[in-house]
Amino acid sequence: VVWVKFLRWFEENKKNGTKFSETAVAGKLYGLKKEQDLFVDESFGTIAGYGPHGAIGHYNASPESDCEIGNSGFLVIDTGTHYLDGTTDMTRTLNCGKSSDTSKEEKIDYTLVLKGHIALAKAVFPEGTKGCQLDILARQFLWNNLEDYGHGTGHGVGHLLNVHEGYAWLRPRDNGEGYKAGLTMTDEPGIYKEGKYGIRIENTLLVTDAGQSGFGKFLKFESLTLCPYDLSAVDPSMISREEAAWIREYHKQVSERLAARLSDDDKRWLDGYITEQEKHLTE
Repeated sequence: VVWVKFLRWFEENKKNGTKFSETAVAGKLYGLKKEQDLFVDESFGTIAGYGPHGAIGHYNASPESDCEIGNSGFLVIDTGTHYLDGTTDMTRTLNCGKSSDTSKEEKIDYTLVLKGHIALAKAVFPEGTKGCQLDILARQFLWNNLEDYGHGTGHGVGHLLNVHEGYAWLRPRDNGEGYKAGLTMTDEPGIYKEGKYGIRIENTLLVTDAGQSGFGKFLKFESLTLCPYDLSAVDPSMISREEAAWIREYHKQVSERLAARLSDDDKRWLDGYITEQEKHLTE
């Protein structure tokens, strides 16, 4: 709900030519969070990094570093909140320019990160599988392009506790922990090019039962994060039919599950935004 309201604010200000900065983005999100009935506090300070700042790990805008959001390039927004009924952690990378003005390099990198994010979210695996065994699903497309990112792909999320919990690390290094149903964790591949831009896409996931067979018990992921993807930086030639179908189904869930929490006006805006974003899958 907060992100739908924020995206509407962001898109309308961008369209109207209204200027705002990284700290204004963080402030707007905080204000929207505080409007929610079960709000307790942020689970960490919002990271809003525009352009080269998006390539800085755990960037924190200060009065000295704060910059105006321009009409091109990427804005990485990593934010989380403690509510009485759950703790959130999510990231979206927003394209501040038009799809037609986005460089080939930017589109390739954004699409590779999105493909890895989807591959992990779609995974089905035996109970007891470790994060180090799943990590390659998110990195494979970047590796094929001789690229990588220097942080873990995911971590556990605690309710009103540590937003970064160690029991469910998802990274190349073996942490010795096998997954079981009920764990909450993140799916957050990215890429960072110093002096140019950063890209990260993150959802919080719930580990759930996928079924039982003669080969044992299997698990899968359910996305707890409900926020549409900015697809204006996608290279549609790199997206498979299965990936496009997954995105459309995810967006359908976003629309349906948020419907009762949004005003009629915000719901119409959300559905229109999703429709516009999905056009980029077939351009």
